[in-house]
Amino acid sequence: MTIKVALAGAGAFGIKHLDGIRNIADVEVISLVGRELAKTKEVAEQYGIAHVATELADSLRIAEVDAVILCTPTQMHAAQALACLDAGKHVQVEIPLCDRLADGEAVAQRQRETGLVAMCGHTRRFNPSHQWVHRRITAGELAIQQMDVQTYFFRRSNMNALGQPRSWTDHLLWHHAAHTVDLFAWQAGSPIVQAHAIQGPIHPELKIAMDMSIQLQCANGAICTLSLSFNNDGPLGSFFRYIGDTGTYLARYDDLFTGKDEKIDVSGVDVSMNGIELQDREFFAAIRERREPNASVAQVLPCYQVLHRLEQQLRG
Repeated sequence: MTIKVALAGAGAFGIKHLDGIRNIADVEVISLVGRELAKTKEVAEQYGIAHVATELADSLRIAEVDAVILCTPTQMHAAQALACLDAGKHVQVEIPLCDRLADGEAVAQRQRETGLVAMCGHTRRFNPSHQWVHRRITAGELAIQQMDVQTYFFRRSNMNALGQPRSWTDHLLWHHAAHTVDLFAWQAGSPIVQAHAIQGPIHPELKIAMDMSIQLQCANGAICTLSLSFNNDGPLGSFFRYIGDTGTYLARYDDLFTGKDEKIDVSGVDVSMNGIELQDREFFAAIRERREPNASVAQVLPCYQVLHRLEQQLRG
């Protein structure tokens, strides 16, 4: 059976999903939703997608659509995920699930009521470098003592990864911190019980903090220090240091090194080196196998509970 998909969001991240899906058998994107019709048609033509819309509701009315992938602005994620579930469609919503805890909880509740697959794009669970570390942990060969993570961008204007103007504002806490908060609890194998945050000045135009520092501790004692910035004029991206009881590892996107900077081959960890493709493969496999996916909404909800607590702290 071919799984037929509607993808909402024809920008930089939507295109990453379209590229990944090209490598997955028996999956077809049949509808593409975008804010600007002309640009959306252009992308649709490149990927052979017949139906184009500017409203998600138009795609949800297509009976043949089995599943939806949401790559839309953060502020739309939870409401659109609910609309997909209400329409009887499986849904994968890109990270973050929400920017308000109550909205994320509503999605989790609706998933329980419908029994449909609802997954969130916590890509770090799928990157081969982090998978390699996770396999050592689950095999009992490594226990995390500390994670030190730097998430750095140079983003003083509202532009996306393609250098195009954004219609919405990105957020260090509810988007970029979500990756590490979830990854830390997943790798430590223990819930986060302590969380503290401080932030730098608020940008006068973007109205968000451009720098932030977060400290976390899991119930088993493992700790994490996370530094985030939109002000960093230097190497960009997220860099992870795993300090364990039997080794230290550095993950830089899809590359993995020992603490002595010796490269580890992770090319055989999974069927692809593309974390987005692996994330999509898990989504479609869960639909076929009628099971809960890795990074289900239920599994990642504790991350958003932590982000909520941190936001309350920062608001004072």
